[in-house]
Amino acid sequence: IFKEGKKLKDRLKLDALLITRSEKGMTLIDNNGKLDIPTRAKEVFDITGAGDTVIATLSLATASAVDWSSSAQLANVAAGIVVGKMGTSTVTTHEIRVAMSSD
Repeated sequence: IFKEGKKLKDRLKLDALLITRSEKGMTLIDNNGKLDIPTRAKEVFDITGAGDTVIATLSLATASAVDWSSSAQLANVAAGIVVGKMGTSTVTTHEIRVAMSSD
């Protein structure tokens, strides 16, 4: 994943590339190298909207000047919450705080 991801990142001149890997979590490739982020989901009921949640959370965090690594980890937490719900769901900041504090 790193080899092909790095080629894609370089070819597209991206600052970072985040690859979602289903139950294997995510891989972030940026100028610092590769960061594998394990999945945070405790129970998976429905994956509907998980990718959208990742994109939205990552976008909000990076737009708020959060670094790529922290943004990707935050997106991973949010996705882990959403897949634990049935159907198309949202995640709240309260849910994210609770999930992060339970580590």
